[in-house]
Amino acid sequence: MASKIIMPKQGLQMETGIITSWLHREGEEIKEGEPLFEIETDKLTITIDALAGGTLLKILYDEGAEVPVATVIAIVGEPGEDISALLAEAGAPGGAPEGAAEEAPARAAEETKAEPAAPGPAAAPGGRVFITPRAKTAAEERGIDYSGIRGTGGDGLIIERDVLACEAAKPRATPLAANEAKARGLDLAGVKGTGAGGKITLADLPGREAPPRPATQEPAPQRPARGTRTEPMSGMRKAVSRNMLASKETNAQASHRMLVDMTALIALREAHKAQGVKVSYNDMLIRICAKALMEMPVVNASIDGNSVVYHDYANVGLAVSVPGGLIVPVVRDADLLTVPEIALRTKELVDKAKGGTLGPDEYRGGTFTVTSLGMFDVDDFVAIINPPESAILAVGKILKTPVVITNARGEDEICIRPMCALCLSYDHRLIDGAEAAKFLQRIKKYAQEPALML
Repeated sequence: MASKIIMPKQGLQMETGIITSWLHREGEEIKEGEPLFEIETDKLTITIDALAGGTLLKILYDEGAEVPVATVIAIVGEPGEDISALLAEAGAPGGAPEGAAEEAPARAAEETKAEPAAPGPAAAPGGRVFITPRAKTAAEERGIDYSGIRGTGGDGLIIERDVLACEAAKPRATPLAANEAKARGLDLAGVKGTGAGGKITLADLPGREAPPRPATQEPAPQRPARGTRTEPMSGMRKAVSRNMLASKETNAQASHRMLVDMTALIALREAHKAQGVKVSYNDMLIRICAKALMEMPVVNASIDGNSVVYHDYANVGLAVSVPGGLIVPVVRDADLLTVPEIALRTKELVDKAKGGTLGPDEYRGGTFTVTSLGMFDVDDFVAIINPPESAILAVGKILKTPVVITNARGEDEICIRPMCALCLSYDHRLIDGAEAAKFLQRIKKYAQEPALML
């Protein structure tokens, strides 16, 4: 009996997934538990295993398609099995077209015919247009008005190959030539292009001649046409955009900045290195923040409607840049871990983040975030709070700076010290300015006297 393969829901917040790769083709045998396809969610790329064995009878969505969760994306069964009822039920590409009453299997067969039928008449102005969902999507992505396309499917149904053929037949022009042609009302259908790749240039437009060149002037080299390109957002980029916008619209975000002398932390890092233990400044700051969070619960809290949720644990996230976006893996119970233990955990999480193999529990549940751009030579910056957290610490680069200190004799003198700018962004709805300043002071104290955090 045929089985439906659906877009799985990976996490509570997942609404859609992008199919990045099918690992089997239609007609191939698959085994239960065998990797079948890969999807990209708003956080990572996941390989999904087949939940049933058999023959992959039909793939309803191609690679690159963004599909809502629980949508049927493929059908597995026995060779030759009738899946017409499942296709009709799925209502996916290959199923019933918009505005048509024909059954899905007939439409699916029309869509996949090798030889196109004679084109049917174009729809009358203002009349109903019979087009498959796949063809409609292709037309909308390419900005093509499909109402005037003559379909080659059954009964004049517009299918995907009709849209692609329409796009291929459109004259290709440089942006300047296209704009001028539009302004002058010129039809480019019969114009021959002399530009790169056969594109129509300004000089090719009717009634326009290239300016004369002096006889001694060498012909100018042909430059490739330049323009713009449009790419759809990845699932991760959509999530980053959505979350950051929600943060700015919801939180009453304010920030404090403080310079910290990193001499003691540099010495501590070197001491660990001498013992064969590799730790980073982020690892030490995560431990420092975890201790400060447990001492100041209001910074470790979250707003839920008209209530304040206090957490008796410190789950500190570390912002990690990955291809296509940003993800924040979480070091759970950081207040209970030593700096070397945090270093081992962050390395594991960062490797998973960059490899796209983080599990949902490894990037959710944070109560505070540390983000650093010092490795990119950024002096200091203001970070956006990661909801539902109430604060985030931005770490700049360590910079040797002349500072005034008081020596043992009580005299002021100028010294060169490794200074680092820390900026705390906080939700002013929950955290008052004075409380935020005290929290940042506490971080500074532990950074300059790290023995106190042990």
